[in-house]
Amino acid sequence: MKTNIFRLMLTMLITLSVFGCASQPDYKQAANGGYGYTESKLSDTQYRVHFKAKGTDKSKAMDYAMLRASELTLLASYDWFVVTSRETLIDKETVQTAPVSGFNQRYTRVKSCGLLSCRTSYHPTTQFETGVYVGGVQQSEIETVLNIEMGKGTRPAGQASFDAREVQENLAPQDDE
Repeated sequence: MKTNIFRLMLTMLITLSVFGCASQPDYKQAANGGYGYTESKLSDTQYRVHFKAKGTDKSKAMDYAMLRASELTLLASYDWFVVTSRETLIDKETVQTAPVSGFNQRYTRVKSCGLLSCRTSYHPTTQFETGVYVGGVQQSEIETVLNIEMGKGTRPAGQASFDAREVQENLAPQDDE
């Protein structure tokens, strides 16, 4: 009887947390180091833009960092921006829902991308656990960091320069998603 009530309460809690996470918008200002965008003003024309999200979707994190860069550019009355450096960080953690018996060694793969190249590193972790294995959940977060320089008038040639209005029109979240 107590087991059934516990299972029902656990199921309700999981359901509420899934719907709670699903209803939160991805593109938002981060609060207290949480998920979303933040920026730091480096000079009158330079900013560092961060976008942090759950999961490992690199393109979504990059798109939202680029969207924030375009918003900052337009808010400062500039026309275009150049990405002077870019870095993508992925942090993965496996959370066990029940303990495992014996020693357990895992490797976490972290891929960091800069403006010109990417590098992959592996970090070993060893744990001693007791109990019965019933599965685990992998939690991941990704953060994209862009340094940008803004300008007016004719946009510089090159693949790292972007028209702020075009970026905003193309990457703004759609209401029907």
